[in-house]
Amino acid sequence: MLVLIGQIVSGFCGGLVMMESERFSKRSLHSARFRLYPSRQVEETLFHQLNLCRWLYNRLLQELNKAKTEGRRLSQKDTQALIVKVKKKENPELQLVYSKVLQMVNYQLWGNIRALSAMKKSGRKIGKLRFKGQWFKTLNFNQSGFRLEGKKLHLSKVGAVNVKLHRQIEGNIKGVFVKRELSDKWFAVFQCDSETASLKRTGKTIGLDVGVKHFLSDSDGRQIENPRFYNRSLERLRKAHRVLSRKKKGSENRAKAKVKLARAYAKIVNQRDDFLHKLSRFYVNNYDVIAVEDLNITYMVRNHNFAKRILDASWSRFFAMLSYKAENAGRILVKVNPRGTSREYKHGELDRDYNASLNVLERGLAGLGQPSEPVEIKPLLETIPASVIVEAGSPHRFRVG
Repeated sequence: MLVLIGQIVSGFCGGLVMMESERFSKRSLHSARFRLYPSRQVEETLFHQLNLCRWLYNRLLQELNKAKTEGRRLSQKDTQALIVKVKKKENPELQLVYSKVLQMVNYQLWGNIRALSAMKKSGRKIGKLRFKGQWFKTLNFNQSGFRLEGKKLHLSKVGAVNVKLHRQIEGNIKGVFVKRELSDKWFAVFQCDSETASLKRTGKTIGLDVGVKHFLSDSDGRQIENPRFYNRSLERLRKAHRVLSRKKKGSENRAKAKVKLARAYAKIVNQRDDFLHKLSRFYVNNYDVIAVEDLNITYMVRNHNFAKRILDASWSRFFAMLSYKAENAGRILVKVNPRGTSREYKHGELDRDYNASLNVLERGLAGLGQPSEPVEIKPLLETIPASVIVEAGSPHRFRVG
C-alpha cells in the first residue's frame, strides 16, 4: 500500500517530480500557542468560568442521559436551546461567561458523542460518556469575544491577560482557546487563517528509515541520534513520583508536588516537540519528495521490549509533522509498505538502517511511477548528535544531499 500526501503529480522530467505549477499559494488554518500570565484576579475569574463550563457540560449530559432513558431523542439544537433555559432558571451565574463560550461547551459535548459513535462503528468496545470531574481545562472563544492589543489579550467577561508573543502571529485570528494545563500554566492557542506559499523546488528526493538505535537514517547517509528525552529524565521523574506518593491526599503540599511532577513531564514533551519540529522542517525545506515507511505503531508497541523506546521516539508525531508541513509547502510525502525494507540488500553489504532508507526511497519513487536512478552509495555514514538538531535547528553543519 502506498499513501501519497502533498501536491498532485502531473509528470516527470529528467528523473525529477514535476508539480502542477512551479509555485502555488493557498489558505490554511493553523494554530499558534503562547504563554499567558494572568493576574491573581483574572486567574480567579478564569477558574470560576471553567467551573461553570464544567457544570454546564455535566448538566447537558445529564439531560441527554435522561432523554435516552425516557425514549426521547435530543439533537444538538435541543441542547443548545436548553442552555438559555438553564441560564435563566437553574444557574444565573452562567451569565458571567461569554455566550459563545457556553455554546462551544455544547459543541464539545456533541463532538465527544460523535467520536464515541465513530469508535463504536469501527468495532471498538466503548462505555458511556462520563461526567467531567474537577478538571475542565479549556475556554473556547470562537470567532468573537477576544481582542489582541500589543501584549494584552482582552477576553470578554474575563478582562485583559498578559501574553508572551515569542513570535509573530501570521494571518487572521479566527478563534482563541484559553487552556490551563496540569503544570499550572495558562496558554492561549490562536486559530489563524493564513495564506501559505509553496517552497521552491530543490530537485532532490530522500528516503527515511526510523529506528530505535538511531532516530532515523536517511538515504543521503545521515544517521540522526535518538535523543531519548524520556530515558534521560527518568531519575528526575522517579524522584518527583516518590515525593508525591509521600504527601497526604488532599493537602496543599500534595497539590504542589503534583504540579512539579506535571512540569517534569511537560518539559519532556517540549524537548521532544522542539527536536521533531526542527528535524521535520529541515527535510521539508530541502527535499521535494520524502519517502517514509507506513508503520503500524499501535501494533509495534505490543512488543514490551521496545514499547518504551518506540513511544519515547514519538515516530507518529514526527510523521504527522512531516505530513502537514509537506502539504503546506507543496512537497510530496510518500508512505510505503515497510515489509522487508531492512532485509533486501540490493546495493551490497551496507549498514542495515542505511540500506532500509535506500529501499524506502526506491519504493516511494516506484509508487509515484518514477524509475529509481542509480544510487550513490555513501562509504562513510555521518552520525549527527541530537544536540546539533536542537541547537542549530537542523543538521546543516553536515552536508545536504
